[in-house]
Amino acid sequence: MEIVHIILGKANPERMNGVNKVVYQLATEQSNSGRKISVWGITDMPSHDYGNRVFETCLFKAKKNLFRIDRKLSIEIVKAKNRNVIFHIHGGWIPTFYTISNLLSKHKIPFVFTPHGAYNTIAMRKSKRAKKVYFQLFEKHLIKRASVIHCIGKSEVEGLKKIVRNPNIFLMPYGFEISGFPSKIKYGKETEFIIGFIGRLDIYTKGLDLLLDAFKNFHIKEKNAKLWIVGDSDQRHDLEQMIASRQLQNEVILWGSKFGQEKEDLLKGMHVFAHPSRNEGLPSSVLEAAAFGIPCLITEATNVGEFIRKHKCGITVENENQDAIKDAMFLLDEKRKNGLLEILGHRAIEMVKQEFNWKHIVNEFDKLYEV
Repeated sequence: MEIVHIILGKANPERMNGVNKVVYQLATEQSNSGRKISVWGITDMPSHDYGNRVFETCLFKAKKNLFRIDRKLSIEIVKAKNRNVIFHIHGGWIPTFYTISNLLSKHKIPFVFTPHGAYNTIAMRKSKRAKKVYFQLFEKHLIKRASVIHCIGKSEVEGLKKIVRNPNIFLMPYGFEISGFPSKIKYGKETEFIIGFIGRLDIYTKGLDLLLDAFKNFHIKEKNAKLWIVGDSDQRHDLEQMIASRQLQNEVILWGSKFGQEKEDLLKGMHVFAHPSRNEGLPSSVLEAAAFGIPCLITEATNVGEFIRKHKCGITVENENQDAIKDAMFLLDEKRKNGLLEILGHRAIEMVKQEFNWKHIVNEFDKLYEV
């Protein structure tokens, strides 16, 4: 069996796009385990400007009309009907994928669909009227055409069941890969308390407004605290204004986008990783922080909450509750002062090793493709 992943982008792990990162890791693990894998990327710049990889990558030119697809892509899809191919489409609310699903269905080619958090209840609030119309005209047809819908968190299952009757769902998280885990974790008790965030600067979706408000109230009593925000987007200026309006210019540091060693060095300087998102699929930044032995402060919307609770390696709060975020900051700072963060950090590493082990999860994907 051959598996073809279809995405927007190039599956470049050095970009902030979470879907590209997880598809890169999934394709890499599947290829390394002997499966025949390729990634088909739809992009404005179809040049192969990325590092070495173990799977084949085919790039197709994106069209200005989002409902149209490259003729070369159409030809390759039709060719696939004569082979034992399963297509795996990644991402919801994408007009191009509606058209691709139509073509696949027309030629009776099976496909799996992973929305990556697109149908969480919180996600459905955004542009609610437009989404309602688009869903009736296009999205529901893509869902019905899919052999199975792969959900990576419970919040998405709940959201999907609200908009589709009896959907064929396969619930399974992604794995997470890291080159190595720290052998020793050590935090100083007297140093600044560093709370960190890494991700795209989507203020509403990532809950950065909640994070700033909670941190402001926390900092009133804990003057030694700093908030590091790593990432970028066209909302950076808006975020800077929000920081200034809260008079946190000296307490909040915007590092911009960082990759590779620079990002790792910042991660190692954090005591707590905060991710108060309103909507997620499965945030790789949370798993990466946990793999570095950093206790996590997250919302239920991240879909990591049940694992954080199970392994007692951080704090999970309800969605959109800045007071709960603030209280969690106080609790984690108290653990730092008492030298207990190291225990949470080691538990976080064990969580990633046990719950998000690609060696196990990649075999579960075979069950997904058999449905």
